[in-house]
Order: sequence, then C-alpha cells, then structure tokens
Amino acid sequence: MALIGWILSFAALLGALALRQDMPVGDSAGLSNMLFLLTLLACPMLWRDKPLGISRAQRVVGALVLLFCLPLVLLPGAS
Repeated sequence: MALIGWILSFAALLGALALRQDMPVGDSAGLSNMLFLLTLLACPMLWRDKPLGISRAQRVVGALVLLFCLPLVLLPGAS
C-alpha cells in the first residue's frame, strides 16, 4: 500500500512541476496547486504517525474531492 502511495505522490509531484514550467497560461496554476495537495495527501512518509490526527480514510476522501473538483478547474465557464 505504501508503494502505491509513493508512486502516486511522485506522479502528482512531477505533474505539478511540469504544469508550473511548461504551461504557465490559463488556470494551470490552480491545477498545479491541486496536484501539490495530492502529493502531500499521498506521501506515506508524512502520514506514518498521524501527525495531525488525520486517518487514511480522511486522506482518501480529500484526494477524491480534489479529483472531483478537476472539471471545475479545467472548465471554469461551465460552472
């Protein structure tokens, strides 16, 4: 399970950094910020001892909220 967290964390981090460097137009900054938050939520090293009292289920729900907010960031005229 931790391996999946590491893979997801690195993929989100690299995606966020690529958005910051390669696509500085539009609302890519908002999408990049969402990916940075997903990186923090998925990193197993940060959440090993529950430093803020946040459980795994709460982190999964937070990641799902970020995922479901993606259409609002990509299509701002639709909301």
